[in-house]
Amino acid sequence: MSESFDVIYAGGIVVNQDGAGVRDVGVRGGRIAALGDLSRASAGERVDCTGLHVLPGVIDTQVHFREPGLDHKEDLETGSRAAVMGGVTCVFEMPNTNPQTTTAETLADKVGRGTHRMHCDFAFWVGGTHENVRDIPELERLPGAAGIKVFMGSSTGSLLVEDDAGVTAVLSATRRRAAFHSEDEEMLRARRDLRVEGDPRSHPVWRSPEVAMRCTERLVRIAHATGARIHVLHISTAEEMRFLAGHKDVATVEVTPHHLTIDGDEAYARLGTLVQMNPPVRGKDVHPGLWWGVEQGVVDVLGSDHAPHTLEEKAKPYPASPSGMTGVQTLVPTMLDHVAKGRLSLQRFVDLTSEGPCRIFGLANKGRIAAGYDADLTIVDLKRRETITNAWIASKCGWTPYDGVQVTGWPVGTVVRGRRVMWEGELVGPSTGEAARFLEALPRG
Repeated sequence: MSESFDVIYAGGIVVNQDGAGVRDVGVRGGRIAALGDLSRASAGERVDCTGLHVLPGVIDTQVHFREPGLDHKEDLETGSRAAVMGGVTCVFEMPNTNPQTTTAETLADKVGRGTHRMHCDFAFWVGGTHENVRDIPELERLPGAAGIKVFMGSSTGSLLVEDDAGVTAVLSATRRRAAFHSEDEEMLRARRDLRVEGDPRSHPVWRSPEVAMRCTERLVRIAHATGARIHVLHISTAEEMRFLAGHKDVATVEVTPHHLTIDGDEAYARLGTLVQMNPPVRGKDVHPGLWWGVEQGVVDVLGSDHAPHTLEEKAKPYPASPSGMTGVQTLVPTMLDHVAKGRLSLQRFVDLTSEGPCRIFGLANKGRIAAGYDADLTIVDLKRRETITNAWIASKCGWTPYDGVQVTGWPVGTVVRGRRVMWEGELVGPSTGEAARFLEALPRG
């Protein structure tokens, strides 16, 4: 009697711990049940993946979906729709919403809002503050918590923890890896006069490499003193990358597609505030240093830092214009274009987008195409040439700084726990997103 599966993804080039090779993926009960030649097996559905690459589901560990409180820019449904349209199967969402995600109640509210409404699986960062330090050991173990996120710069209200004593208190309370926005707030205040009214090209002058480097040095020093594990988000300078290479015992590293790809010298003139981000997009002279970190294995994950604002908001004259741009939907195609150009191997892309997030954050049952793991798959055509357009963007704000950019490599299908959610640019399944689980926060029975 032949084996039976709910669905078989057949004939694709599967990329996993064995390398890359043509094989079928059999799914049962939302998990991978078998790999290999399943041509004689029966299945409720057989999906032909001939000529396509089947990758472990892409995980974007830094997105801002704005719900609750800022829903006019984005919400959990539209943000996750953008994610799956771009091949992303799981996201970690940030705490700077209204109210901020800093308590058990606000975290549970987000989990409730996302469950079976988001199109992909999810987790939520909990903001670490001066006020909730005592609660951190409990907060970071709650269902749906990605861990603790701290803003050392570029935030308002209680989410800003700029002082060494405050950071020390937060890290002394953590047991999981905590994530940090690392820009020195004291330096930012002192340099505010460097902003030029109406000229976003002054943004990276104000938020200079020294602003980031000083904060990252402080952060690493505190991590060593407390014995804590840290994750430094959106590295934008070569100096930080070289420095962090010497501190991998405590620090993991994220880099974004826009910091690797966009030339600020050209982009500010063409796109203005649409490329205004924190930390800023810089000139192409920083690209070699950032790519060195990718090539040498210093970088652990790619995160999009998807942070949408409406075009009306972005049209405000600098510096009244808000920082942030879309990114979750363009992460896969922009980085596959680097693969096509020989800048990045496909195996390294997989390491940065699935194996890396699982390794450093301890996701349970995700990150590999292997028996027993969630059947999260990102199915791509490495040869397909497409042009990214604003019309393709599913985010509520409806724009991308990559409008008009042609890429080679394209997401064809997004599979979440065995179910096709996106196929050939269309939503084809219901929203069944659930909270991801973490090894360090599994229930103790």
